[in-house]
Amino acid sequence: MAKETGRKLIAQNKKARHDYHILDTYEAGLVLTGTEVKSLRQGRASLVDGFAQLDGGEAWLHNVHIPEYSQGTWTNHSARRRRKLLLHRTEIDKLVGKTQETGHTLVPLQLYFKDGRAKVEIALAKGKKDYDKRQTLREKQDRRESDRAMSAARRRQRA
Repeated sequence: MAKETGRKLIAQNKKARHDYHILDTYEAGLVLTGTEVKSLRQGRASLVDGFAQLDGGEAWLHNVHIPEYSQGTWTNHSARRRRKLLLHRTEIDKLVGKTQETGHTLVPLQLYFKDGRAKVEIALAKGKKDYDKRQTLREKQDRRESDRAMSAARRRQRA
């Protein structure tokens, strides 16, 4: 069987970028069971309510929904079980110090296969206030309007 190469996106957490200021990102491996991997290969997962937690020198991913594998038997996994994250000791030590600061948390941004191995991109994030969210939306809308105006001006120049 040929070795899988490249990056295949499974799930994204777009809401996290809206709700949090992303300060730093880390790539972590996941400890999964066989039926979880098969379910992920079908492209089924949700990161919406997920978060990561550091406990006893280990990193854990909570509330990520990987549905049961449809052809699984009694060996099927629980859909929302906590999963161990594989990070280097130095990364865990850095994250322990940073997450103890007020308002900082670890949220999953993407779940993907990289060269055949399941990976999750987690971010050190700080929660946004409501006025920050409105400001971000306003900036995004202004950028979109200016891009439209510039492309319309370019079209008029060509004609």
